[in-house]
Amino acid sequence: MKRVIVQIDGGHLRAQARRDGIDYTVDLIEDFAHAVLEKGEDLIRVFYYDCRPYQGETQLPVSGDSYHFKSGGGWLDELASRDYLCVRTGMLKFRGWKPKMLPMPTHNLTDQHFRPDFEQKGIDLRLGLDLANVIEKNAADRVVLVAADTDLIPAMSLARTSNVQLIGIDFPNAPLHGEILSHFDVMREVEWPKPDM
Repeated sequence: MKRVIVQIDGGHLRAQARRDGIDYTVDLIEDFAHAVLEKGEDLIRVFYYDCRPYQGETQLPVSGDSYHFKSGGGWLDELASRDYLCVRTGMLKFRGWKPKMLPMPTHNLTDQHFRPDFEQKGIDLRLGLDLANVIEKNAADRVVLVAADTDLIPAMSLARTSNVQLIGIDFPNAPLHGEILSHFDVMREVEWPKPDM
């Protein structure tokens, strides 16, 4: 049996689910983490990386009224309570307001024409450090990496010089492409798990 650690970039997985019209739930994340395994693989742990929702107060872009972002990150705590799952969180930074569409209307502009702009901080760093730690401690034979960010390439290159095999995940109709592909040992296409009836 091959010992396997699964690392999931929550932002990447959520974007794929949204593109395919799939509800992003705790059950989906847990089921997906198990769906990436193949016969002969023994799950050691799943590391899930995401940010808690932004919480804070700011002014709306047109009216200037006060707006309060309320946190709703209890689902991350629920996910962390599941077997084999370890949740690692970064920070979500509010970067202002962005137009919902371009070109912007020239008259009757309202707050509804804008959406909040957030930036994740610390996710790639945590993911890369955890990958390097798995390699250094020989904690697994394989790492299944569900991510597409080229910022991970330095840690992935380290894996390629070790005895840890690095497995990438392709989604149906959305295979990975670009520079990151050459840093995986093997690619797997994984179907979305079917919800329990």
